[in-house]
Amino acid sequence: MSSPPSPSVDTGDCAAATPSAKTATQTAGHRRLLGRLGQLPTFRSLRLTLLLSIVVPLIIASGVAIYLGLAAVERNLNQRLQEDLELVARAVSGPLSQAMSEGDDIVMGESLESIFRIGRVYGASVFDARGELVATLGVADTDVTRSESAGKAIASGELGGAFRQVNGVSVFSQFTPLVADDGRIQGLLQITRKRSDFHRLLASSRIWAVSIWSMLSVLVILVVVLGHYGTVGRHVNRLLVIMERMTPGRWRVLEPASGPRELRQIHDGLHDMGERMTLAEQEIRARVERERDLARRLEYQEKVAMIGRVAGGVAHELGAPLNVIQGRSAILRRGGLAEGQQRHLDDIDHQVSRMTRIIQQLLDCFRHVPDSRRPTDLAAVLRGLLNRLGDDARCCATAITTQGLAVRAEIAAEPTRLELACLNVIRNACQAARGRVEVCLWEHEDCWEVCVDDDGDGIAPDHRNQVFEPFFSTRPAGEGTGLGLAVVGSVLKEHGGRAAVSDSPLGGCRMSLFWPKIVKSQEDQ
Repeated sequence: MSSPPSPSVDTGDCAAATPSAKTATQTAGHRRLLGRLGQLPTFRSLRLTLLLSIVVPLIIASGVAIYLGLAAVERNLNQRLQEDLELVARAVSGPLSQAMSEGDDIVMGESLESIFRIGRVYGASVFDARGELVATLGVADTDVTRSESAGKAIASGELGGAFRQVNGVSVFSQFTPLVADDGRIQGLLQITRKRSDFHRLLASSRIWAVSIWSMLSVLVILVVVLGHYGTVGRHVNRLLVIMERMTPGRWRVLEPASGPRELRQIHDGLHDMGERMTLAEQEIRARVERERDLARRLEYQEKVAMIGRVAGGVAHELGAPLNVIQGRSAILRRGGLAEGQQRHLDDIDHQVSRMTRIIQQLLDCFRHVPDSRRPTDLAAVLRGLLNRLGDDARCCATAITTQGLAVRAEIAAEPTRLELACLNVIRNACQAARGRVEVCLWEHEDCWEVCVDDDGDGIAPDHRNQVFEPFFSTRPAGEGTGLGLAVVGSVLKEHGGRAAVSDSPLGGCRMSLFWPKIVKSQEDQ
């Protein structure tokens, strides 16, 4: 059986647009919509971005696919229904042609009735070659003289069909030529079927398709929204909370990483950045502290320098009046004063001597001494100094022991300044000791160490870095000037040495003076 020709649209009939034209129009519209979606700006919400950039295009694409599928089903269904009408028409065309040739109206009527029994049709009509109605049953055209499809079927002898309006009802008309025994076309059979019969099943399918598509769209949106929050959103919110908490002093990220690999990598990046920021902040704070300390030390050095200049001038100005006072006291003592007045003169002599000693310490501390260093035996200087300390009032009551002084320890030093520094350290040890002081000389690779230990109360660790500063003293007010160890620090600085304060094995304080060894080049000079 040959396939029927594609249905044509009659000129002047109210024909509907073909499915292919609708599909092309809808597809173009969807493409324009997708193009606009591709040009949308970046959204603030990642969830909304996912919906509009992925989910919505997928839903639209699935809707277009369903629409195209239904259009294809409609075409197949139309073709199938047309083929059914064609089979019915072919089945009755023979008896109708015979009845029309014989003029048998009874057979013609029975043949038309048989059409209604064979299939669901809306109407059937028989026309002669001139297009005049011969017989009809049901709802059908009464005049096909102006129908292009009918005229074409009579002229060519081929089957044809078209969607038409019959009595206000949209129907599909199948025109089948009735051929006589001699091959002459003697009439035309028209079978009509309601258009709603073609589309009833399709409409039901469309409703189901749209309903399923809508439910799937809602389900996909819910899955994306909830899935995004469960797998990405909550982890992103957690990262945002961590970032908000990262403030000066709280850069470290302590929470463990969680979520997908990419978010874990972002978390690790935040953790590394927090560690670097913490280290940088610590470094900045340490640098600020160092700068403050340097500023304090610079300010202190400026004060000390100013005090030194003032102290030097004051010392020189007070030297002459003090000598005059001491001379007048000696003259009065030779005058034979009473015992009470003699005690006053002794007090005057003591205070003048104390003031003279303070002035001398000020001069020793702040005096700029030219470089007059020469090879000097440190051990010999210590031995001579210890021999003279027996007459010192501050050391006569203390037992001083020595160790390591039998060697020759040559250093480049100015003997007077060297002796002054060692004398001040030993005197301080004698004043702080309960009864025992030990002086040792140790050799190191690049220096000689003079170690002075006492069994006194020692020096607190917080004060050990300050004892060499001018006017700092751990003794009660009036018992020390705070210049003795300052002189020691000044002398060591002149000679390129250093001092250290630590705990003594005797229970008190250990004061260590490190004097650089003499180098061969200096010795040769």
